[in-house]
Amino acid sequence: MATPTSQGRCCPVFTPELLASGCHSESRIVTVMILFVLLAVLSPVTGLPSGSWRELSPGDTEVQRAADLAVREYNRGTEQDVLYRQLRVTEARKQVVSGVKYDLTVLLGRTLCKKEEDVIPENCQLTGPVQIKGVKCSFSILIAPWRNETKVLSQACSQESIITEEMYTEKQKIFSSSQEELLETVTLFKDFVTTYNKQYTDDEEAERRLQVFSENLKKARSIQEMDQGTAEYGVTKYSDLTEEEFRALYLNPLLSTQPPRPMKKAEIPKDPPPAGWDWRDHGAVTEVKNQGMCGSCWAFSVTGNIEGQWFLHKGSLVSLSEQELVDCDGEDHACGGGLPSNAYDAIEKLGGLESENDYSYHGHKEACSFATDKVSAYINSSVEIPKDETQIAAWLAQNGPISIALNAFAMQFYRKGISHPFRILCNPWMIDHAVLLVGYGERNGTPFWAIKNSWGTDWGEQGYYYLYRGSGACGMNTMCSSAVVN
Repeated sequence: MATPTSQGRCCPVFTPELLASGCHSESRIVTVMILFVLLAVLSPVTGLPSGSWRELSPGDTEVQRAADLAVREYNRGTEQDVLYRQLRVTEARKQVVSGVKYDLTVLLGRTLCKKEEDVIPENCQLTGPVQIKGVKCSFSILIAPWRNETKVLSQACSQESIITEEMYTEKQKIFSSSQEELLETVTLFKDFVTTYNKQYTDDEEAERRLQVFSENLKKARSIQEMDQGTAEYGVTKYSDLTEEEFRALYLNPLLSTQPPRPMKKAEIPKDPPPAGWDWRDHGAVTEVKNQGMCGSCWAFSVTGNIEGQWFLHKGSLVSLSEQELVDCDGEDHACGGGLPSNAYDAIEKLGGLESENDYSYHGHKEACSFATDKVSAYINSSVEIPKDETQIAAWLAQNGPISIALNAFAMQFYRKGISHPFRILCNPWMIDHAVLLVGYGERNGTPFWAIKNSWGTDWGEQGYYYLYRGSGACGMNTMCSSAVVN
């Protein structure tokens, strides 16, 4: 599978090995959480009591994800030496018990790919264009996101037989509820390809990306319906990526799996913070940058913080080198991700940072070429800022932009406005992206944090993300820190 042309990421390059390893299972759990909360919200409206069965459309996103899980388990358990892929879900229903239970009837088609091949079944060619060998299976699946539990309870499959073209192509009718919807999706996809200069290897890849794009439109609408703020979600430059691909290409799981280096506590101002503050208005923030195809969000978050500290204490705003950290920080993992707390320590040991002009960004790890005679900024130490948002605001207003990390759940389809996902969907214990907090305020009575991202100016509001302030939204208050410049 060819990786679509996109800018920026914050983790290792996406490969089928990563998916097979299960290291992105959190993304599937988060998606199921969305659907579970939707059910909880809609149950009073539909009059369905908890525990009753509810019929589902086979083309629903949650059905397709449950079916994908079932197919993976089938491929693991079957004695066949080839892979099978989903052709069509013919029946689907769900029940809320100690989780969400799905009963599915699925047609599976035999492919020409061997099990030992490192491929995704959906990319494999079927046994024939007209008559396909396959099986019909009934699956019972339980998903309990709050217990991090996803499993197939039972499966029963028929003997392999011929599945006709008519049975297989019926799947297309399921995915397209109407010709008008299909036409709208294709038109949006054409605009998307043109706007973001997307290039795919062949027609098959383009068709696959169109299917992903279509599913992402539905997902963006679901996020939009459930958002508690004023944000607009929809088509972004990441709309042709699956959830797993987006996480693998842009997000950094190290932030939630590795503990930060201990730092001394920051001293919090005694005076209450002003009603609003934005360091962009005071000259302490450089332009929005783009980390490219490298997992270096941690480096951009830290350099942004030090740029602000240097401006406040030394009087000049200098764009500092992220590439130096990618090449020379032996405590972090270059394009494989890292932690801001480690980066501060590495900068102290190195003796400072060169400027962006002297040590320009290339977006991949190279031999360290740091020169002490070119240092443009240094730091003396670093501090941890408390989790209380009033204290965060007070420290920011007095001392400068803050390096933070958050859960990027809502960011793939974010366009503008103040994002405010439900806590269960954007939980604070799964932070996976490092950014820079530059200010705060209110829009029409809604409090927000202003956050500088590192995905270029063609994402969000000219490269900025606005997140609801006051509820610890998406864990933005769990890993706040700053360098200290004397």
